Amino acid sequence: MSTPPIAATPTQPTTQPATLRPLARGTLGRRLVVRVAALVAIVAIGLSAVVALAAYNIQVGQVDARLDRAISRQGGPGPGGPSSGGPTPSGQEIGTIFFTQTSVLTSGVILVDRASNDGVRYTSLSADAQQQLAALALGTGARSTVHLTGYGVYRVTAASGGSTRVIVGLPLSQVSSAMTSLVVFEALLTGAVIVVAVLAARSVVVHSLAPLNRLAATATAVSNLPLNSGEVEGIVRVNAADTDPVSEVGRVGLAFNHMLDNVEGALASRHASEVKLRQFVADASHELRNPLAAIRGYAELTRRERDQMSSAMAHAMGRIESESDRMSSLVEDLLLLARLDSGPALDLRPTDLTEIVLNATSDARVAGPDHRWSLALPNEPVFALGDRYRLHQVLANLLANARTHTPAGTRVETAVTVADGMAVITVTDDGPGVPPELQATVFERFTRAEVSRVRIQGGSSTGLGLAIVAAVVAAHHGTASVDSRPGRTVFAVGIPTATPDPDQSSR
Repeated sequence: MSTPPIAATPTQPTTQPATLRPLARGTLGRRLVVRVAALVAIVAIGLSAVVALAAYNIQVGQVDARLDRAISRQGGPGPGGPSSGGPTPSGQEIGTIFFTQTSVLTSGVILVDRASNDGVRYTSLSADAQQQLAALALGTGARSTVHLTGYGVYRVTAASGGSTRVIVGLPLSQVSSAMTSLVVFEALLTGAVIVVAVLAARSVVVHSLAPLNRLAATATAVSNLPLNSGEVEGIVRVNAADTDPVSEVGRVGLAFNHMLDNVEGALASRHASEVKLRQFVADASHELRNPLAAIRGYAELTRRERDQMSSAMAHAMGRIESESDRMSSLVEDLLLLARLDSGPALDLRPTDLTEIVLNATSDARVAGPDHRWSLALPNEPVFALGDRYRLHQVLANLLANARTHTPAGTRVETAVTVADGMAVITVTDDGPGVPPELQATVFERFTRAEVSRVRIQGGSSTGLGLAIVAAVVAAHHGTASVDSRPGRTVFAVGIPTATPDPDQSSR
């Protein structure tokens, strides 16, 4: 037989406090750090790009200035230039190219060595480079950056005179080398700035959000207090240091403390009302016992003369006796619930549940002979830490509930199992079942499911039997649950297991 899941009682909070991690995924702190780091990265990369562009333009400007001087020293096209084989003006840089283009002749050279101002050595440009230079559409004084095949990137300018055009170019290899070094340095510096920004932002954010995290910890602690009933103690408050109205978090902490004051006052008022109500129920029930006992006694006295009464009178006296019995049972149940609510004095000791199940089922078989009763017990006794008489009452109420609210011929099985350190008693019947809308409140007081679960003729129900079951089980730190559908209803209670006393286990 499968055991249904055991539902936690309302008085036992199941939510555990979550560990507060300021930079966990999805937290405000993590988002702030990521956004600050992204902002710093964008600014640092932007500044690096601007600096690199400015440095490049400055160096290209310096190359352009040298280029202007080079073409002015060249003296323009005609005799005296390197392309004409005449003497070359001093001051030219190694790698400088000179290209002359006329209507009948094109030639170009590159300065490859300089021994002194008067000792220079040129070599002719390749045909591909000369074709590239000849194809350039440069006006006089115009500058352009070109990639010459076999020579690299050059900055060139042109000068024209008549039918002759001279192009002079300077290499940008030094500029490229310097820019490469600058970009690498800026990349390393930007990475370092981002890392420092992340660490600094993390420290600042964690420190700044610490009051908010403490406020969340306080809220978590309060949310895990059992506030549903009884006297509530240990409601913590936000520290005074976190209630400074100057800051936003301080105002939240101040409002939170004010809310907790109101909640604590409301809970205290509710507890006082509960105490008064329980005392009233206990006092009223106690005072009702004497007149009820007198009514029952006088009704029983009339049995001797009922054969002399009219049938209507005899029926009325019988109903008075029956209803006085029912009201006495209701008063006893109310007294028991009042005692359980005020903190029952239970005689907790290792108790053999199999023996209780046997005795209670035997009593139920006598009370309901028209039902089919069966047992499913383990081979070894199962011991739980409980009060023998109260646990017997729990099982008696469950069996009476099955007997009262199911038709004749219903099969009722009582089983005992052990699961996860709990001794579980289940009462299963194949009756009509409990409606789904009533299952959530079936253990509350005065809840009745008479619409679906049929009461037998002459049956009686106060609506307190299952409420007593839940109260007694909760007093044993156990659990109670119901799982019902048409044709199968399972009531289950779980009580913490216990090690039997040596004298009990030897019986």
